[in-house]
Amino acid sequence: MMSPVQQEQFGKVAVLMGGLSAEREISLKSGSAVLAALQRRGVNAHGVDVGHDVLQQLAEGNFDRVFNILHGRGGEDGTMQGALEIIGLPYTGSGVMASAISMDKLRTKQLWQGIGLPTPAFEVLTDNTDLDAVVKQLGLPLMIKPALEGSSIGMSKVEKKEQMTAAYQTAAEYDDCVLAEKWITGSEYTASILGQEALPLIKLETPREFYDYEAKYQSDTTRYLCPCGLDSDKEQEIQALAMSAFKALGCSGWGRVDFMCDETGQPWLIEANTIPGMTDHSLVPMAARTAGIDFDELVVRILQTSMTNSGHGGENSRGGVAHAS
Repeated sequence: MMSPVQQEQFGKVAVLMGGLSAEREISLKSGSAVLAALQRRGVNAHGVDVGHDVLQQLAEGNFDRVFNILHGRGGEDGTMQGALEIIGLPYTGSGVMASAISMDKLRTKQLWQGIGLPTPAFEVLTDNTDLDAVVKQLGLPLMIKPALEGSSIGMSKVEKKEQMTAAYQTAAEYDDCVLAEKWITGSEYTASILGQEALPLIKLETPREFYDYEAKYQSDTTRYLCPCGLDSDKEQEIQALAMSAFKALGCSGWGRVDFMCDETGQPWLIEANTIPGMTDHSLVPMAARTAGIDFDELVVRILQTSMTNSGHGGENSRGGVAHAS
């Protein structure tokens, strides 16, 4: 349990949840779990269902810091981070730049590609894209995805060229920028990041085509293997790759890096999440448990990331943040 001094250091905490993105319902579940954990640990925490009046709510609530558990646009993409900095309210997780880049799968992949980190080949699709050329370049199957959504929303596996138009249209409902990504045949893993440490890897197994929204949040047939089954040297190698990928984006505090290992064992980075889920199906709490960190302790450690202005990959926008009082 925390001492009274630790509780006093946190002050009054706003747990931002819900929001206006396509991931609103997941965020409400994550936020409720986080709020309950903080209150169990004696933190003066209050839930805030985020709408257009959120800054007014924060000002009127006289909060000292924010636990940001908003998923998707408006909460995970740098928008909320920038607003909180303007009003001088410390917050959990990555800063403005890292949040914005990580939310954008295209820019994330371009950055990783640019510094030589392995990520599957891709093409940007538009209404005028020559789909035959894309198939020739990337092969089949393909993954079609919107660049700026999370929770696998709008994603489709394409096994025939004839399916591409419908898959593109599905993704385009969520974002103007749509990616076609080379399909990696192999096993899916995720590396959770807490502070300067990559937690034990989780291997994901689903009877579905891929780890989609239903597999993540609704299915009871998804299997989560932690320990992941890799030998210790390989696991450490991939944990180091995940940390490199996370830091390359300027991320800090906590998060998750998802990747595939192909049939030769080569890891391929898929995406980074700066505010991963914290529901009963979520991966970061699962990895933390394997590392001996229970859910309540995990939540407190994440809240502690609001106490520091360092470790943001050179991003200066977190420096000198004052308490709102």
